[in-house]
Amino acid sequence: MMAFFISELKFMRLNTLTNKQTKLLIDDTLLILIMATLACCGLIYEYLLSHYSARILGSVETVIYAIIGIMIVSMGLGAFAAKKVKDAFQGFVVLELTVALIGCSATLFIASVIGFSQTLPQIIADTFQIPNDVFIKGDFLASLNWLSVKLPYLFAFILGFLIGLEIPLIARIRETVYGQHLAHNAGTIYGADYIGAGVGAAIWVLFMLQIDINQAAALTASLNLIAGFIFLIRFKSYLRHKVKLIIGHIFLALLIAMVFAFGGNWQKQMQNMLYLDKVVYQTQTPFQNLVFTERLLGGGYDPIYNFYINGRLQFSSLDEHIYHEFLVHPAMQASARHDKVLIIGGGDGLALREVQKWQPTEVTLIDLDPHLIELFKQPEQFLPPHLADKIIKLTKDSFNQAGVNVINDDAFIAIDSLLAAKQTFDTIIVDLPDPSHPDLNKLYSVNFYYRLKNLLTGDGIIAVQSTSPFHAQNAFISIAKTLQTAGLHSEQYHQNVPSFGEWGWSIASKMGRSPSQRLAAIESLDVPTTWLTLPLLNASFIFNKGFYADQDKVKVNYLGSNVLYQYHQKAWEIETEFSN
Repeated sequence: MMAFFISELKFMRLNTLTNKQTKLLIDDTLLILIMATLACCGLIYEYLLSHYSARILGSVETVIYAIIGIMIVSMGLGAFAAKKVKDAFQGFVVLELTVALIGCSATLFIASVIGFSQTLPQIIADTFQIPNDVFIKGDFLASLNWLSVKLPYLFAFILGFLIGLEIPLIARIRETVYGQHLAHNAGTIYGADYIGAGVGAAIWVLFMLQIDINQAAALTASLNLIAGFIFLIRFKSYLRHKVKLIIGHIFLALLIAMVFAFGGNWQKQMQNMLYLDKVVYQTQTPFQNLVFTERLLGGGYDPIYNFYINGRLQFSSLDEHIYHEFLVHPAMQASARHDKVLIIGGGDGLALREVQKWQPTEVTLIDLDPHLIELFKQPEQFLPPHLADKIIKLTKDSFNQAGVNVINDDAFIAIDSLLAAKQTFDTIIVDLPDPSHPDLNKLYSVNFYYRLKNLLTGDGIIAVQSTSPFHAQNAFISIAKTLQTAGLHSEQYHQNVPSFGEWGWSIASKMGRSPSQRLAAIESLDVPTTWLTLPLLNASFIFNKGFYADQDKVKVNYLGSNVLYQYHQKAWEIETEFSN
């Protein structure tokens, strides 16, 4: 009888131990999954904030790297500060509420402050009847503007600091649950962290980039909230003020739902304040943010439409003809033939419109973004009717004309396919954005121009959009020297385009007479133009006294050197500081 009793006691003890071990296993698995989820959210917050900040601040790579760098450093500071949190369980739940709140509202808050800082000068001007040509930028307004552009970095620091608290708190919670020091605690948690971050990167690339940025923020914040709520329910015995915490989760869930549903419209209204005119169309492609604005003039005059990519003006319907006529016709006029033409960039179809005046048999256009091409190829499918009509009039429906071949690819890669197919072109027009970040810098390199040279017929001409010779003189000169180093005879010309200011282009021949010599030998332009005349064109090759005096000090832009990118960044940073 005694033996039976002892045996039963051992069985009950074993069963108790088994239940306890099962509970520990469930709790630990839950904590590891929560850590992986938080790591996923943390990486998405990094990408989301850097992506949005680059869109509104302009300098894409600089901003992205700065935001990610700030968040990593602040995460380290947060990890150090975690020891100040006395109650790891209570602190963790409050932490996740805070991270979710800031994560879902950061971009909205930034947009609101920037929008307010842009409109306040106009409000003051209207109130005190200050003339429109007087730009108000006094001490307070300058400080507000400075603060508005620093906010993304501030939020990056705050979010990074809070995310940095998570790992040490989870580590302490695991040891409390187990009731002992865990030898492999750090390894287990960091393993979950790294895997979760990898999942976050995949979610960002495959899904988050395709949706509105506020919806992405709201979905990410909801993961934080869910993780915190599950933790709250599972470990409620360790927590104080449970009712208040549950109420906090409910209110934050409602806020996140509102951000998901209405945040996009609110942010667009705030972001629209960044533009001088009314925003009539806006979309985000996987590659860039596209915006059309409208300025109503009244008095029977046609509205003015401006087109922006990532906040940078690409053209204005008021004077785009000046830019595109100077870009295209000098090269076409100087080329011996016009049968086959290559356009690199020019996804708005306006350079293509000018090229088609020469009646080429074939035009190949390379642009990275297929959504941009479709927007200008079939505007009636995407744009408001009145804007679609205007775009069709501007482009002359250029993409739908015979002989147009569009290649959607990175031009740096796409031209290799053309070289492999042994194609050649009578004229090459390079209509790319300014080299404002390293990804574009490679498309202004010796390597790129050398390969373009091999695509050019012997008596052909290349024209390259070359930024402002007034605002970015070294960058402008560097483009010509880079073309020269690639084996082309390069020259430069310039003209005032009111929307851009003083603007410049480079033009180069492969052999024979220089472009300016060829143009000087003709008596008139062979196609009709709106602005350009032959005397105006010939005069555009003349620069002010001393313009090229220091050209020997200007460096050539080799692939990987980022020389041109640095010239461009430095020039426009100085210009921005001066204007402020």
